[in-house]
Amino acid sequence: MLSESQINKDSVVILYQGGRLPTWDTLTGEPQAAFSMEHIDLMLSVANKHEIIHLEGFKLLQPQDRWERFWIIEFPTIEGTEAWIEAEMAPPYGLYGYYQYQLSRPWQRDNFDSWVTKPPALANPINIDPREPHDLRVNMDTVVAVTLDRWRPGAELIPPVVRGDTNHNDLMRSVARKYGLIRLKAFRLIAPQHDWHYAWIAEFPTLEGAQAWQDTDTQPPHSTYRAKTCYLSRKWSPEYFAAWVPK
Repeated sequence: MLSESQINKDSVVILYQGGRLPTWDTLTGEPQAAFSMEHIDLMLSVANKHEIIHLEGFKLLQPQDRWERFWIIEFPTIEGTEAWIEAEMAPPYGLYGYYQYQLSRPWQRDNFDSWVTKPPALANPINIDPREPHDLRVNMDTVVAVTLDRWRPGAELIPPVVRGDTNHNDLMRSVARKYGLIRLKAFRLIAPQHDWHYAWIAEFPTLEGAQAWQDTDTQPPHSTYRAKTCYLSRKWSPEYFAAWVPK
């Protein structure tokens, strides 16, 4: 499951840990609506100009203080990611946001397809105008496990057999089969942080499956050599944000 090869450099992905500051709730309804509409127009212009590839949000089941959502925002170039971040933080709307941005690359893209045992059915396209009012809500059909992790210092020097890499892979595959893994995506940070270098997105039909995935992922001996922080989430209005990607 863990190899240092196969970094995809055809695109750049923003991993965004975001939320709103308490000051947002002090605004009356009219300024909130006006600021939001201006923000949507600005972000859509960036998405179209820089040809956004993918936009997807996940709402944490247990918000971490101001951090409430985890986003995957993919562009073909770093210029697109820079423009997106700059626009997202622009006032007035940007004054009320909580932002943690990391740039990453897709890692081992498509290499985990064989792990998927319950791929989603092809959905009919939904004609949504992102500029029209939309009731944003979580999708209750699945649960998404978000894992931020890294090798512990010196772990790269330990032989894989000692770390239990093969056994760990086998255990994770067994969970994928038992609970019907829907998808598994990985990203590697361009500038590693002190507590995480990788992000993993694993989607399951049930909460039980997502919890089993995280419980198994943190079992020793593998967890002795790899530090992991795990969160549970649900997809955030996926049909709406899919409409932001130019067809």
